[in-house]
Amino acid sequence: MTVQSQPHMSEIVQDGTLVSQVMASIRNRISARNLLAGDKLPSIRSCARQMGVSNSTVVEAYDRLVADGTIQSRRGSGFYVSGHTAPLSIARIGPKLDRAVDPFWVSRQSLDARPDMLKPGCGWLPADWMPETSIRRALRTLARASDDVLVEYGTPLGLAPLRQLLSRRLAGYGIVTDPDQILLTESGTQAIDMLCRFLIEPGDTVLVDDPCYFNFCALLRAHRANIISVPFTPAGPDIDTFARVVSDHKPRLYITNSGIHNPTGASLSPQTAHRVLNIADQHDLIIIEDDIFADFETTPAPRLAALGGMDRVIHIGSFSKTLSASLRCGYIASRSDWIDQLIDLKVATGFSGSNLAPELIHLVLKDGTYRKHMDGLRTRLSHAMTSTAKQLASLGIRPAITPDAGIFLWCALPDGIDAAQTARNALADGVVLAPGNVFSISQSAGNLMRFNVAQCQNPEIFKVLERAMRP
Repeated sequence: MTVQSQPHMSEIVQDGTLVSQVMASIRNRISARNLLAGDKLPSIRSCARQMGVSNSTVVEAYDRLVADGTIQSRRGSGFYVSGHTAPLSIARIGPKLDRAVDPFWVSRQSLDARPDMLKPGCGWLPADWMPETSIRRALRTLARASDDVLVEYGTPLGLAPLRQLLSRRLAGYGIVTDPDQILLTESGTQAIDMLCRFLIEPGDTVLVDDPCYFNFCALLRAHRANIISVPFTPAGPDIDTFARVVSDHKPRLYITNSGIHNPTGASLSPQTAHRVLNIADQHDLIIIEDDIFADFETTPAPRLAALGGMDRVIHIGSFSKTLSASLRCGYIASRSDWIDQLIDLKVATGFSGSNLAPELIHLVLKDGTYRKHMDGLRTRLSHAMTSTAKQLASLGIRPAITPDAGIFLWCALPDGIDAAQTARNALADGVVLAPGNVFSISQSAGNLMRFNVAQCQNPEIFKVLERAMRP
C-alpha cells in the first residue's frame, strides 16, 4: 500500500506529549482506513521525518502501540497493523437513537457520548468544575508513597485514616459511628449492590421513591427484587401512602436520599423523617440512606441514620460528585455485626479494595483547599440554578420542586410535550437529556425532565431543546 504523507508535527494539535501525538496519528489513519489490517507502517526513520520528531519518539510510540495491540512487530520486517478490519458501521458513528428509554438510557447515552455532545441530563459536574489542582497535587504526593501503598492489596475494611476522617464528617450530621463501622467500597453503586446481595433474596419486595435515581431500579431488577414505589413530595415520601404501602406489602428495604434527593433536589423534612422511622420500626423495615450529594447542601437536612441510629438505617456515600468520577471509592456505615458480614461478602466478590483511590481521596479531603473548593462550588451552583431556571422558563419549562441546593432541577414541560420523545429528538442533535419516566416506577412522569444546572451553561442546549419539543 502507498503510504500517504503526514502533516509536520507543527501542524498537529499540541494536546499531549510528542509520543502521544504520534500514536494518535497512527490510530487516526487506521480509523480512517488509510491503514488497514496487515498494512505495513512507515519505517521509524521515515515516520520521524514525516512528522518532524526524533527517531526515539517514534520508537516509543510504536512500542506503546505494540503493547496495546494496535500494531505488531515482525522481526527483520517492520511494523504492521494488527487484527482484522471490522465492517464499517454507520450505527457506531452516532448515538443509538433507537435504544429503549429505560433506567439505563441516560447512563448509557451520557457515558457513551462523543466529546462534542452536550449532557444536561447526566448526573455529574463538568470536568472543569472539579478540584483538578488538588487532585494533581495529591497524585504527586502519592507517587512518593511507600511500595505497599502502590502495589499491595488494601485491607478489606479499607484505609483506616480515611475511615477515621469519615467518622468525624458523619458526626457533623449527628451520625455517631466508629471508624470500624465504616466499610470502604469501590463506589456508591457497589455499596448498594453489596447491600442487596447481603439483605435480600430474589422476589423480596423493596420500596423506592417515585421518582427515584434510575440506577436504584436497574440494580434491584438485576437482583430480581419486586420493586414498589411511593410518591415523593417536597418534604420526602408521601407519608400516608408510605404507611399504607409498607403495611400492605411488607418490603424488606427502603432505598432513598435524605439530603438532596435525586432527581427532584428536595430534602427530607424533620416531621417526615420521624414518621418514616416510626413506620420502619413497626414493620421491621431496613432503610438504605444514599447520601452522595451531602457536600452540596447549604443547610443540612435531617439524616435518618442520625435520628434512628444504625440498628435499622444503613448510611452510604461516595466521592464521585465533588472530587472525581475516576476515583472509584464509596463507603457503607452500618452496625458492627453487619459490617463484619459485609467484609466477608467483599472478600468473596472483590477480594479486597484498592489502596490508591482511598489514599488519594484522603489526601484531598484533609487538604484545606477542599473546603474552599466546596464553598466556591455551592456559590457557582446557586448562580447556575438561577440562570438555568430562567432559560427554561423562557421555553415554558417550570420547576416542579424548587430545591435549596444541589445540581438538579426537576421540571415540567409544557402541556402536551412528551419528555421521552423530546429526549430522542435532542439526542439526534447531539444533546443528552434525562426524561422523567426513567426515574418513575409508576411511569407517571411522562411530561417531566431532570436538568443538571452545571451542565446547562452552553446556550446551544436551549436552542436544541426548543427544537426538540416541537411536534
